[in-house]
Amino acid sequence: MKHVSLGASALQVTPICLGTMTFGEQVNEATAHSILDRSLERGVNFLDAAEMYSVPARAETCGSTETILGTWFAKHPGVRDKLVLATKVAGPARGMPWLRGEVSKAGIIEACEASLRRLQTEVIDVYQIHWPARNVPAFGALYFDPARDRPAAPVLEQLEAMAELVKAGKVKAVGLSNESPYGVHEFVRLAEQHGLPRVATVQNPYCLINRSYENGLDETCHRLGVSLLAYSPLGFGLLSGKYDATGLVGDAGRMAIYDSMRKQRWGRPEALDTARRYNALAREHGLTPSQMALAFCYTSWRVASTIIGVTTLSQLDECLDAWGTTLSPELLAEIDKIRWESRDPAQ
Repeated sequence: MKHVSLGASALQVTPICLGTMTFGEQVNEATAHSILDRSLERGVNFLDAAEMYSVPARAETCGSTETILGTWFAKHPGVRDKLVLATKVAGPARGMPWLRGEVSKAGIIEACEASLRRLQTEVIDVYQIHWPARNVPAFGALYFDPARDRPAAPVLEQLEAMAELVKAGKVKAVGLSNESPYGVHEFVRLAEQHGLPRVATVQNPYCLINRSYENGLDETCHRLGVSLLAYSPLGFGLLSGKYDATGLVGDAGRMAIYDSMRKQRWGRPEALDTARRYNALAREHGLTPSQMALAFCYTSWRVASTIIGVTTLSQLDECLDAWGTTLSPELLAEIDKIRWESRDPAQ
């Protein structure tokens, strides 16, 4: 895998990133360390975390993912310098009272300091705002509703916090997550106007059952030089085929294990129905569902790096082995046909 640049930053990363939100809930520390070891052995140099992880979010496990990463770094002196490390500061609490209620300059700086301690590192390579402070449709919401506006930290204040962290050498590059075209434009505009750190990345969902990124945000990021970090390429497992026969029940996979996950965007019945159509299409073309879904992201011009989330070594190897899979123009046309018929149920 050739390395790619993240926005206008100096960071060079592999086009596959290991997401770690399962560490500390579905994955214990020993298994997490084994997954990190294998990922490193196979050449992945990019890791993504967040202060609120692991997922599903609980007060008892908040920060556990970063702590597990920190103990792994401590066990392997010198490894940290070989990797690009991304993590995130949470947005407004969204039903998680153990997090700060609102975003502020002081809150961002405090959160960064706490992440640095848990990660046992002196610098975060990409520090991202996990979701917007302002009212914005995200996490499955389809429409902007101005009636839901509320006081929120201005974008300029958030950028000023990031500037302090960059100046102090604690952060190298700035990123956003779960953002809209307006948000990306505003962060870039104000950064350029005030000489503040320019956004390098946006981490948004992008997969066969959620192509909302293509509705204007792809042009925004392309023209402004902001790199997409695509998360949930397998649609929380729906595009792996594991739920095709049984539905979202049983004792395997986070969508089956955790009731809270089934109540979110990926748990909609129409999302699974559409995923089953894609999975059947993959098999018709001699591919596994995971191969086709991952190749869709791996080969897209829109994606700089695809974030994979795994709970076992075999899942990690499957995701990495899918690199190099190509999709024919005919198959892509069939994918688009399903897309238009289903109207992206997981957006």
